[in-house]
Amino acid sequence: MKNNRIKKIIFLLCFFLLPFSFCYADNILIYMDLAQTDHLKAYGVAYWVLEQGQNVEWLLNYRGGSFMTDAREDLADICRLRGVAFSTIDLSSAASIYQQIEQNNMDVVMLEKAPAIAIYTPPNKEPWDDAVTLALKYAEIPYTTLWDEEVLRGDLEKYDWLHLHHEDFTGQYGKFYASYRNALWYKQEVATCELMAKKLGFGKVSDEKKLVARAIKDYMVRGGFVFAMCSATETMDIALAAENVDIVPEELDGDPVDPDCQSRLDYSPTLAFTDFRVSTDAYKYEHSDIDTGPEKIAARLGLESDYFTLFDFSAKLDPVPTMLVQNHVSVVQGFMGQTTAFRKSLCKKYVTILGETEGRDEVKYIHGNIGRGTWTFYGGHDPEDYQHMVGDPPTDLSLHKDSPGYRLILNNVLFPAAKKKERKT
Repeated sequence: MKNNRIKKIIFLLCFFLLPFSFCYADNILIYMDLAQTDHLKAYGVAYWVLEQGQNVEWLLNYRGGSFMTDAREDLADICRLRGVAFSTIDLSSAASIYQQIEQNNMDVVMLEKAPAIAIYTPPNKEPWDDAVTLALKYAEIPYTTLWDEEVLRGDLEKYDWLHLHHEDFTGQYGKFYASYRNALWYKQEVATCELMAKKLGFGKVSDEKKLVARAIKDYMVRGGFVFAMCSATETMDIALAAENVDIVPEELDGDPVDPDCQSRLDYSPTLAFTDFRVSTDAYKYEHSDIDTGPEKIAARLGLESDYFTLFDFSAKLDPVPTMLVQNHVSVVQGFMGQTTAFRKSLCKKYVTILGETEGRDEVKYIHGNIGRGTWTFYGGHDPEDYQHMVGDPPTDLSLHKDSPGYRLILNNVLFPAAKKKERKT
């Protein structure tokens, strides 16, 4: 009888104290190594915590760049609902983690505020035609779309982070003229761009796009964070260099290129690249010699042999690039795009190389500062679709929950939330 009574008391205590168990767990650790069940959704969970007004610690280089925050029962429920693996740890375990971080190439960065996110994308583009939009949707991170009209009227100031869809800022419609000029989607894209240019008071799409490129650069100078993939990376710099030069072939804008356009390019306003040569052939599917994609095709470099390596930065001395390369692997599968990767020899000397292809004049993932803001360029179209073609079906990220290539995108989404460290004098 006595034993039964003791068991009953223990049962009642457990029943009534269970809802308060997280008060004694202290922290929730969302680990990001190979044990994680859904790396991409984990970023969305971290963003959700920030939306609740609660800070998140980003444990750089600890178990693949894990997240830790105060324990909450609703957070645990969110993790379970989204299929994100986590563990609850006490103060002693947390102290052990901090000690390990202090003694190794690791650091703790505090994420304080959910960044307001915007996607620069034309109204006629489908959401699945852009890897970043796919990543945000899958991770359940909210965003707003905008295009040229919103950029030129100053709406960028509402947002902390801007992604550039694979836009052609040179006004050449992606250099698709040779293969797709008679296709309905191409004609619709040309018409959409021309109508917008006319609405904004421009006679040519290329002139309007140059002003948009400059407005985006000014946004960065004032403190904006910009992330770009595919052709937006290359054409942004080309547009800035060719602001006072016509490089668009007659087939695309009705008048010939400047005969001395190459010598008149001004590389001083560009963000990442210098001394590049532009392609002025309407029938050639390339913008400049920045892109190494054509070389990959010529060399028949395919999925099995195309990889790039992430740099191993000092977490304590270089927390920014360390944040941007957090991953559970150090070697990442390559992938093609309108702009696949960048020629290393054409990068400006202050560009930080985050990922490169060893043994080649090629970098895949780069970063830089400008004014109070930053830019990050990531070559290629879709990390899980090696050679994305027009009309291909959308990538189903539920089949790629642990994609290292997509993780690099989502590192950039959380990057603006980081507390800025005081500079030592």
